[in-house]
Amino acid sequence: MQADFAYEPVCDSAGCHLGVIILADRDSVRAEMREDSETAGFKVLECCSLEEFASGPIGALGDLMLVDCASDDAQSMALLARLDLRAGKAGAQMVVSTTLDALDSVFGCFAMSGAQILVEPGRAERTIAIGRVLAHVPNLRLRELAEEDRLMLIRLTEQVSRIAERLEKSSPGQRAGGGAFRFETPSSNWQGEGEEYVVERSGRSRPRLPNADAIRRIIKARKARADFFDADLFADPAWDILLDLSAARAENRDVSVTSLCIAADVPATTALRWIGQMVESGLLERLADPQDRRRAYIALADGTAYAMARYFADVGVSQLATV
Repeated sequence: MQADFAYEPVCDSAGCHLGVIILADRDSVRAEMREDSETAGFKVLECCSLEEFASGPIGALGDLMLVDCASDDAQSMALLARLDLRAGKAGAQMVVSTTLDALDSVFGCFAMSGAQILVEPGRAERTIAIGRVLAHVPNLRLRELAEEDRLMLIRLTEQVSRIAERLEKSSPGQRAGGGAFRFETPSSNWQGEGEEYVVERSGRSRPRLPNADAIRRIIKARKARADFFDADLFADPAWDILLDLSAARAENRDVSVTSLCIAADVPATTALRWIGQMVESGLLERLADPQDRRRAYIALADGTAYAMARYFADVGVSQLATV
């Protein structure tokens, strides 16, 4: 049953009712998005297909854009890239849903607006994404909730808090007060040698990333736990992402966002949130495909590769990987 969360109309600091534009080719999805937006307190400015919007007159974007793009045809990708640019300049927020097959192309369209990207979401996921937008609206009030809804919000808050605590924990290489995943810049004497990442530290040995086979053995051993225990007990997408990108760096291989979502071993939308947080904090880098500027890859930042090299050296991973 759809939770009955009803908000008062959301307004900006000037008291203007916030507006939403809804773009979706599928009629049923478009109707759901409209209903959820109105329930959340937004005023629907436009609700149509992507093609209809692209062929219409250029107008204001509104405060929020909800877009469902299930295919990666050239016309749709061109529209998404334009919307990303306009939303980034105008400060409009975007929630974009797509399929796993189209994810790489859709992800590559968004570099300016900070869009939330959802992969084959259910209606609840879209509602949560709209709620994240509402979290930035000042003086927002919920009407009185039923007990069942109140408990649902408490449980959701607890889950989000646990994730936030994990992100904010310090690590030995983290800058004091720097927030999640922020590492000190490595000393000026680190350098890359050939296809291997090597760190030169005065008075110390030179830690480097192990070869890809060694890292892949670690990944395989981690996944083997699911043969004996519930896989949810070991969900750790940030670490799985770091391991996969470390192996890719050792192989001098580019990693697409779809491949990385699969490596994270959690639902794709969840993986995207982790990737976005890790890119924002500087742990990972988003790299444009030199052959196709509409696509993007994800890679370890140099500081992160330095930290991973030190980690592998400290735990003796080369010995562990051969057992």
